Amino acid sequence: MIFLASLRARWTSLLGAFVAVTLGVGLTASMALGLDASLSAPERAPVRFAGWPVVVAGQDTLTVPVRRGPDVTYVSKPLAHPQPVDIELLRELRRLGPVRLDGDERDAVGVDAPARAVREVVGERARVLTGDDRRQVDPGTARDAESLVAVNSFLGTAGGVAAFVSVFVTASTFAFVVALRRREFGLLRMAGATPGQVRRQLLGEALAVGVVASVAGCVLGAWGGPLQAEALVRAGIAPDWFAVGEGAERGAGGLTAAGGLTGTWAGWFSWPFQLAFWTGLLVSFSGAWAASRRAGRVSPVEALRDASVDSGVMPWSRRIVGGVLLACGLGLLVRTLGTDPSALLKRKTYTVQPMILITAAAALAPLLVRPVVRAIRLPGAVGLLVRENATASVRRTAAVAAPVLVSVALAGSLLGSAQTVSAAKAAEAERVSRSQLVASGDRLKPVQVSEVPGAAALSPSASTAVFVREEGSALVRTDARAVVDPAALAATSRLPVIAGDVRDLDDRSIVVNEEWERHRVGERVAVRLGDGRPARLRIVAVLARGTGDNGAYVTRANARSAPVDRIDVRLKTGRTGTTGADRGAAAAALAARSGGEVRTAAEWLAATHPHTKAQTRLGLLMLLGISLLYTGISLASTLLMATSVRRTELRSLRLAGATHGQVRLVVAGEALVAVAAGSLLGLAVTAINLTGLSTGLALLSVPAGVAVPWGEVGVSVGVCAGVAVSAAVAGVRKGTPTAPSLSCRRPRR
Repeated sequence: MIFLASLRARWTSLLGAFVAVTLGVGLTASMALGLDASLSAPERAPVRFAGWPVVVAGQDTLTVPVRRGPDVTYVSKPLAHPQPVDIELLRELRRLGPVRLDGDERDAVGVDAPARAVREVVGERARVLTGDDRRQVDPGTARDAESLVAVNSFLGTAGGVAAFVSVFVTASTFAFVVALRRREFGLLRMAGATPGQVRRQLLGEALAVGVVASVAGCVLGAWGGPLQAEALVRAGIAPDWFAVGEGAERGAGGLTAAGGLTGTWAGWFSWPFQLAFWTGLLVSFSGAWAASRRAGRVSPVEALRDASVDSGVMPWSRRIVGGVLLACGLGLLVRTLGTDPSALLKRKTYTVQPMILITAAAALAPLLVRPVVRAIRLPGAVGLLVRENATASVRRTAAVAAPVLVSVALAGSLLGSAQTVSAAKAAEAERVSRSQLVASGDRLKPVQVSEVPGAAALSPSASTAVFVREEGSALVRTDARAVVDPAALAATSRLPVIAGDVRDLDDRSIVVNEEWERHRVGERVAVRLGDGRPARLRIVAVLARGTGDNGAYVTRANARSAPVDRIDVRLKTGRTGTTGADRGAAAAALAARSGGEVRTAAEWLAATHPHTKAQTRLGLLMLLGISLLYTGISLASTLLMATSVRRTELRSLRLAGATHGQVRLVVAGEALVAVAAGSLLGLAVTAINLTGLSTGLALLSVPAGVAVPWGEVGVSVGVCAGVAVSAAVAGVRKGTPTAPSLSCRRPRR
C-alpha cells in the first residue's frame, strides 16, 4: 500500500525518469530494427547477367594462412583489382555453350550451360555463381555492402551514445529524487522501516517506471524505426532500397512494409523488441541502485535536522569512482600518446574515449561546481542572491550542470575531433603536393610532358593496394599508388621521406611507411600485390606515419591491371618564383590529351580532402541531437522538482519584499548560473580531449591545429539555457504562493 501510495503521490518526480527511459527504449528498438533490417537485407535480383543461368567471375579475394597461437587459420581480404577470367578458361567455356562478355571487361562472363559442367571445367581458377549469387558481379553490390557497413556502424554508435546518456540521466534523476525525499525517508525510518525496506521501495518504484516506460518505448520504436530508415536513405548513409519495414516483416514480423503494426505477438517477442525492453528495465534498475543504497543510509535524526545548505554531497564512494574514471581517462590518453598516437585519429577512438572523461567530470560535478560558481561575479543584490543560492544548494546546481556538461562536452569533443582530424589530413595533403594541375578520371589516356605546354614534370599514377602478413598472425592491407616515373613523382610531390630516396623505386622495390613491421631501407619484404600476385620487394624509402594517408608506392609493373586515375602536373616557374606558363593553356591541353577532369591542385584537394564528410557530420549531429534531447528532459524534470519543494524559501523572499518578477528572476538566474557552470566544465573536458589529439598530431609530424565547433557548442548551450529557464520559471508560476499582506484593514461588517 505504501508503495502504491508513493507512486501516486510522487509521479511528477518520476516523470523525468519515465520519459528518459521511454526515449531510450524507443531509440534502442528503432536502431535494433534497423540492424535487423541490414543483417537480413532483401535478396535482390541480378542485373548485369540476369538472363544467364551461370556466371564465371575472376577471384576477388586474397586468402592466406596465418598463425594464431598453436593453430593455423585462413584470413581473406578483398583484392584491390579482381582477377580477370583467363583467356584459356574462356576458350574452354565456349565449348560448353554460348558465352557473353560485358563489353571488353573480362572480370565476369555469362555462360549458358549446366552449372555442374561449368564447375568441372573451372575448378579453382575462378568463381562459379548461380541463382542470386550472380548479383555479386553487379556494380551496385559492393556499394550496397559498404553502405550497410556504414549503417551498422552508425546505429551501433548511436545506440551506445543513447544508452550512455539514458543511464546517466536516469541515475541523476533518481539521485536527485533521493536528495529531495530525505525527510520522507527519515520519517519512514522513524516509523520502523529498515534500510532494506527503504531501498526496496525505491527500487520498486524504479522497476514500475521501467516496465511501463519500456512498453511505451517499444511502441515508440516500432513507429520510429521506418522513419529512421527513411532518414538514413535521404542522408545517403543507407542504400536506396533500405527499409526497416521489410527487414522487420521477414525477421521480426512486427511491422508491415509501410512501418505499421501487424498486430501479431511474434513481432513483439522478436529480438529487437526484447533487447529494447530488457535494456529499459536494466537502465531503470541500475540508475536507481546507487540512489537506493544512499536512501537506505538516511538516518531519522539526520533527515529531520537537515539544513538548507547542502553538505556532504559527495560520498566517498562517488569520489573514488570519479577519481578512478578521471585517472583512467587521462592515463589512457597519455598511454596512447606514448605508444600509438595514430590511434587517436581513428573514429572509434575519438568517439568512445572522451566518454570516460565526460563520465568522470559528471561524477565529480558536485565537487567541481561550487568553485566554478563562486568564480562567477554577478552585479546587484539579485546577482549576489543568485550566486549564494547556487553555491548553497550545490546538489540542485550540480544536478542541472551535469547534463549540460555531458551535452557540451560531447558536442565539442566529437565534432571537434572529427573536424581536427579532417583538417589535419587536408593540411598534410596540401603540404605534400607540389603540382599546380591535377587530372583525374577512371581511365586516363597516356600523356607526355611535351604535350602539355609549360609543364616541367608530369606524374601519372594509379590507385592500388599491397598486402603483407605482419608477425605471421595478421593480413594487413595498405593503400598504395602505382607510379610510372619515380623521378616525376619526386618532382611533383614533397613526400615525408625519413629514410632512403623515392627516386630509387623500380619494379623490384617498394616505398613503405613507419607503420609497417619491416621499414628499414634495404630490407626485403614479402607482399601480395593488388591482384593477389606474390612478390618480394626491397624497401628503398620510408615515409613518416602521418595521419595514415601516407601509403605505399610501387611501379606500374606491380599493378598491371590498375588503370591510371590521376596525373599530377608541375608547371615551369619564372625567375621570380611565379608560374612561368599559361595555366589555362596547360589545363586545356591536359584535358584534351588525358580525357579526364582537370582542376588546380587547390581545387582537387578541396574536392578529395573535405574537412568532414557529409555523412560523418550528419551522423555526429544526430548523436548530438539525441544527447541534447536527453539533456532537455533532465533539466526540465530536475528544475520542476526542485522548484516544487522551494515554497518556503520563495515565500520568504516575498515576505522580504521581493516582487513576483524578482522571484522569477532569481530562479531563472540560478538556472543560468548552473548552465554556465556545466558549460565551462564541458569546455574544460573538450579542451583536454582536443589538446590530446593535437599533441598526437604533433608527434606524428602533422600540421597540428585544433578545430572547435563553436557553432554547435553554442547551440547546445543556448538550448540548455532556454529549457532550464523555461522550466524554472514555469515551476515558480505554478507553485509559488502569494506573499501575505502585512497591512491592517478594517474588518467588513
